[in-house]
Amino acid sequence: MTQDATQALAAIVFNADGLVPAIAQQHDTGEVLMMAWMNRESVAETLATGRVCYYSRSRHSLWRKGETSGQTQHLKELRIDCDGDTLLLLVHQDGVACHTGRRNCFFRAVRGGVLTEIARPEIDPDMLYKHA
Repeated sequence: MTQDATQALAAIVFNADGLVPAIAQQHDTGEVLMMAWMNRESVAETLATGRVCYYSRSRHSLWRKGETSGQTQHLKELRIDCDGDTLLLLVHQDGVACHTGRRNCFFRAVRGGVLTEIARPEIDPDMLYKHA
């Protein structure tokens, strides 16, 4: 592990489950793409490879973004908040970020008290995971 990764990992406050929330944001537009969880190993791998790796709580394993869908994220910069308990990943997103086939996971908004879909799928979710 590089000294930079060691310093970064030392600055991160993981919760009791060994996880930290990570928000992925498109580096050049500022679009918030998604939120996921990372553990120590996924942070270290992301810093080492430049390809974003999360921790899947449902599968209890590392989740390399795009390994089944092809919709990868490439790290441009990892930021740690003031308390060390939340990460902001500035990424380049290849394709869509959401498993629903939408560009980002924040496609619903409450407008005038009504839950409203504000973005349609760009790709059929079944097509994303045809390899799985």
